[in-house]
Amino acid sequence: MMKLVTKFIMILAIGFTFNLNAQAKKPTIMVVPSDNWCVENGYTVEFDNQGILEVVPDYIAAFQQNSDLLLVISKLNGLMADRGFPLKNLESEIKSINSTSAIDAMRSSKSSGAEVAESPVDALLNQAKADIIMQLTWTINTTGPKKSITFNLQGLDAYSNKQIATAAGTGAPSFSAELPVLLEEAVLSQIDPFANTLQNHFDDMFENGREVSIRVLRWGDWENDLETEYGSDYEELGFIIEDWMADNSVKGRFSTKDATENMLVFDQVRIPLYYERNGSQRAMDTRRFASDLSKYLRKEPFNIVNKITTRGLGEATIFLGSK
Repeated sequence: MMKLVTKFIMILAIGFTFNLNAQAKKPTIMVVPSDNWCVENGYTVEFDNQGILEVVPDYIAAFQQNSDLLLVISKLNGLMADRGFPLKNLESEIKSINSTSAIDAMRSSKSSGAEVAESPVDALLNQAKADIIMQLTWTINTTGPKKSITFNLQGLDAYSNKQIATAAGTGAPSFSAELPVLLEEAVLSQIDPFANTLQNHFDDMFENGREVSIRVLRWGDWENDLETEYGSDYEELGFIIEDWMADNSVKGRFSTKDATENMLVFDQVRIPLYYERNGSQRAMDTRRFASDLSKYLRKEPFNIVNKITTRGLGEATIFLGSK
């Protein structure tokens, strides 16, 4: 009888521990106005990406000039916090970034001077490191003395930029003139299914890895390329790197999108969410994963000097041949 009681207590303890772990592992979320909302309201900035002019959201101007934005984001932050999701506050993250240096930020090869630019939005995402971006678009409808909100809420994987959840609709007309109240009335019936979809996506990432892209390029002045043979088996560097990907991605899951003598492009690369260091668990990101490949290529028999750059959260590039 005592053995049965002991077994029962152990099962309860294991189940309780598992439940606590499951509850603790929730994705970090950051709510932002959608690109469409920023464009429609004139909150954009032009960014020169190596000669290509790009238009990106200007969140700084949006917060400074539109008081409704802060109210809307605060309301959504509250709704998600009530459901146990950790949050990154967009306005706080923006304040900690020097906007001028973010726009002008450049990375270059120390020897050749070739440049890789980072947009202000990429700089923001790199700093915040949220797992999921919630993009919101909304319009206010007026019918006589009543108002309602039409909204479109999208959940995007911050690393792959893939849409993983959506909710859209129009709230019932209300006499309330307060924007947060109108928004809550509109989204309340859909927020729980939306949050559950986000959680399911994160659970899949925890089991099967986070999806990112890794590129391997060669500087034009490097004497070798990805078809150079190494080792006693005279295997081409490109295939050696593919083998490394198979050995180090979660469950060997990745796709070789492009392969030439000058570049390798891997997408749908599944990387673990965490790694062990000094006996503790730390968050794994694309740059950290790419650095392991970088170290591998710097060792014998390759001895390849290389440089890592990142774009946003989900893309890392290794340049072969110089720093």
